[in-house]
Formats: sequence, C-alpha cells, structure tokens
Amino acid sequence: MKNILRAATLVAALVSTAMPVAAAQCGNDSAGFANWVQDFKPQAVASGIHPQAVEQAFANVSYNRDTIRADRGQRSFKLSFDQFMEKRGGPTIIARGKKMKNTHAQLLTAIERRYGVPAGPLMAIWGMETGFGSFLGDQHTLSSVATLAYDCRRSDYFTEQLYAALTLVQRGDLSPAARGAAHGEIGQTQFLPANVVRYGVDGDGDGHVDLVGSRADALASTANFLVGHGWQPGAGYQPGEPNHVAIQGWNAATVYQQAIAHIGAEIDAR
Repeated sequence: MKNILRAATLVAALVSTAMPVAAAQCGNDSAGFANWVQDFKPQAVASGIHPQAVEQAFANVSYNRDTIRADRGQRSFKLSFDQFMEKRGGPTIIARGKKMKNTHAQLLTAIERRYGVPAGPLMAIWGMETGFGSFLGDQHTLSSVATLAYDCRRSDYFTEQLYAALTLVQRGDLSPAARGAAHGEIGQTQFLPANVVRYGVDGDGDGHVDLVGSRADALASTANFLVGHGWQPGAGYQPGEPNHVAIQGWNAATVYQQAIAHIGAEIDAR
C-alpha cells in the first residue's frame, strides 16, 4: 500500500510539475503528432521520468486513428437499458459470472473480507469490460494515450494519463509493447493508467501490479477503486443506495451504471 501511495504522489507531482512547462502544441489530426512527441519527451524527463523509460515508452508510438474514431463515436451509451443489455450480452455475462464466482470463490471471499466489496459488482465489471479477460483490446496502449494527450479535445486529461503510463513503464508494471482498449485502458477490468497508479493493488503478492496477467491483481484493484470512490461495506449498490455512487465513479454513463448494478445483483443472488 505504501508503494501505491508513493506512486500516486509521483503522478500528481509529475502532472503538477509538467503543466507549467510550455506545453507541446495539441492538434486535431496526425499532421503535428511527430513534432508533438519530440516536444513532449524532454518535458517528461524534466518532470522526473527517467530518459531511458521515456525512450522505451515512445519507441513505437504512432498516431492512432482507431483511437480517435472510438473517442468520437461512443454511441452505445445512448441506448436504453434493455437495448444496452442486449448489445452487451447481459444475460450471458450473468450466467458466466455466476460460474466465475464459484470458480474463484476463495479469491473473491478474500477480496470481500479486505475491501467489503462482494463478488457481484466485481464479476459484472469484469464481464462487461473484457468478457472475463477473454479480450483485453488490440490497440497499442502508449500510442492510444499519447494520441489522446496530443488531441485537443481532452488534452489535459489524457496528458495526466500519459504521465501515469510513463510512470508504469518506469516501474516495470507496463510493457512498452502493451495492448489494450482504444482509450488506453489496461488489463482485465480496463483501468486507465492514472487509476492503475492510484488504485492498483498487488493482489497475488509478486511485487508487481499486473492487471493484464493476474486476476487477483485486477479484481483486488477494482475493489480498491470502488472503495476509493465511496464504497461502504454492507451497504447496497442499486440506484438510490449508498454504494451506487462508487459504481458511478467507475463509468459516467447512466446506462452502464444500471447494467453493473443489475448484473451484479443477479450474480450475488443466492
């Protein structure tokens, strides 16, 4: 836990240090991306990232058009609840989630004992995000995050994510070749890099926070995220109940929040 707190402090320090420096010029197409990278790298070094980590991280970074298309086209969150559940395979997630709950009962019991988060919402998130780890994404993570940091639409937000990703590379917790979702989400429950730094947990005790290869790390980190967003042990998590605020912290889309609460309740039902 001390390492997690130190890492979170580092990200905050990196971002606060970096922002006053003359920022690299954002853009809305690929034309200026290469120049932006060259401007950004010395800023990252000046902010405390080791030069070797910066060079490793940017070695294969390129402008990611798939990321920009995904960022501009998140239409599924405008569906009704029933439409969303059908599109995302809600009944299948519930059925498989019940089996996964039994398969990983010992791990889930330990997580609930430590964090007060029951299996249902964890299985709902795991199933919704990656089909229980079956598809983690096929986009080059550092390219995705760098593209969105360069893109003018949400440059400040994703610049923070990029500094966090560089911190993870420096720590040895993110491979420069890592692949994930289109916005740079990492691992089996799809954490943005800054959330890996803030809430990532070494659930299996191997000294690293590996949200890709370790189910224990991914699920414990997800529980820790929910606690960090107000989860109260023993309280309900349906809309209007105390712990729904933590689910709202996971995803801003109302229909997504409803789906997690519904799927979780079905999985938790005895």
